[in-house]
Amino acid sequence: MNATIIRENRDYWTQRASGYSRVNRDELATNQRLLWRRALVEPIRARFPNRRAGEIHVLEVGTGPGFFAILLAEAGYRVTAIDLTPSMLAEARTNAAELADRIAFMEMNAQALDFDDGCFDVVVSRNVTWNLPEPEVAYGEWMRVLKPGGLLLNFDANWYRYLFDDDARDAFARDRANSIEADIEDLNVGENFDRMETIARRVPLSRANRPQWDVETLTALGMAVETDHSIWERVWSRQEKINLASTPMFLVCGYKQAGHAEQGLLG
Repeated sequence: MNATIIRENRDYWTQRASGYSRVNRDELATNQRLLWRRALVEPIRARFPNRRAGEIHVLEVGTGPGFFAILLAEAGYRVTAIDLTPSMLAEARTNAAELADRIAFMEMNAQALDFDDGCFDVVVSRNVTWNLPEPEVAYGEWMRVLKPGGLLLNFDANWYRYLFDDDARDAFARDRANSIEADIEDLNVGENFDRMETIARRVPLSRANRPQWDVETLTALGMAVETDHSIWERVWSRQEKINLASTPMFLVCGYKQAGHAEQGLLG
């Protein structure tokens, strides 16, 4: 089943690569570029206050069309960005333009990283864990490649919970109605979205209570964990806030402990 889901994911995102890339280019062309860069840079600076950006090696898991990788490279970090889908990586290289030579783009499975233990200072991800067949394995891998004292920033949401929960289904329907009333493009309808619903029915996190699941999983792995439930208010566009009101994005911030007590992870 896991191999089937991975193959279906790759096929789905291959078909969506160009359209999803347009979404990322729109983000790069608006104020969201600055908002998202701040959301990434601030916790990294807080965790490593005495280190220059160029000394910090960041791994982005599931880079897609390269949005986070571009922002991190702009901020001066050493960036490695992986994705399962070659067509997404091609879009990412194009979107990165002159920054492409400063980013190591690699094809790789988020659940089976081809890196040595403890080689990254930071691991970041956006909208990836929810559609993995074995997200707990992925978290274990991400923690493995972090150095002691390393930082994990995972931005995600309870995507597709409406497939299994009546209240979530009603809220999802209200989002669709609100999008029509606001006369904005609905980000949850379109070509091949039924295929992603088919995948979502098979993966475990569509049914999970998140980010509680993430906190419990990362804590069991030995990480110190905090969450930010309001990050969506600071980084989402007006369109996203209307379209996705029933599925607000959260930030899971994990710290790979180095054997001593630490202050708050989010500053």
